[in-house]
Amino acid sequence: MTQNPTACLLVIGNEVLSGRTQDLNIKYLATRLGEIGIPLREVRVIPDVPETIIGTLNLVRAMFDHVFTTGGIGPTHDDITSECVSAAFGLPHEIHPEAYAKMAVGYAPGEFNAARQRMATMPRGATLIECAASRAPGFNIGNVHVMAGVPRIMQAQFEALAPTLAGGLPVISRAVHATGALEGRIADGLAAVQGRYPQLDLGSYPYYREGGNGVAIVAKGTDAIAAEAAIREVTVLFGELGYTPKQGEPPAA
Repeated sequence: MTQNPTACLLVIGNEVLSGRTQDLNIKYLATRLGEIGIPLREVRVIPDVPETIIGTLNLVRAMFDHVFTTGGIGPTHDDITSECVSAAFGLPHEIHPEAYAKMAVGYAPGEFNAARQRMATMPRGATLIECAASRAPGFNIGNVHVMAGVPRIMQAQFEALAPTLAGGLPVISRAVHATGALEGRIADGLAAVQGRYPQLDLGSYPYYREGGNGVAIVAKGTDAIAAEAAIREVTVLFGELGYTPKQGEPPAA
């Protein structure tokens, strides 16, 4: 069976590492990439430091089929992702004629200043990722896809990009949960189920609710039949241990 292409996400920004900004892009991208069959295998959060961005990008773009970056493509001095991507690829960092022309018409005379023109400056040969949510586009170069950090804009850019990405089998998940269940009691049985389904990721997730604590088991992979069979076995395991299993994830807290 052909393996799905893989992806890595670089979250770029001092504001995320300092705790000032909570990243909201990881969950969205992990979910959407899974749906189109490009599982997200790694996420790295790195600072606005040129050497770190360049070195990390060159490392992961050789390891994964796709690398997505979020953050650092705005108009201010600390938005350095674009020039770092240029440096990583050894390409000139220059005005992208198409991006420049499209952005220029959106501003009143004199407002398309040098700071805003930075957002039209990219590695030579980049292709644009456009979206209706922002005048400034993201871009692709090689297997690297550079997007905004603002969730609303990033999501619009990704949805514009998604149809161009060649994926594989969608990553699906099946779940069962039981209030009152304890991981220590189900661990051995769960390990045995995992051993029978090596093609799946079988995760155990304790939850804490006013109506009672418990454990949810999620089977994730590209084989829906195997995932359903594994969850049936876990459902039986819960019952054998005296718990009352319920299909699906537990209600939100």
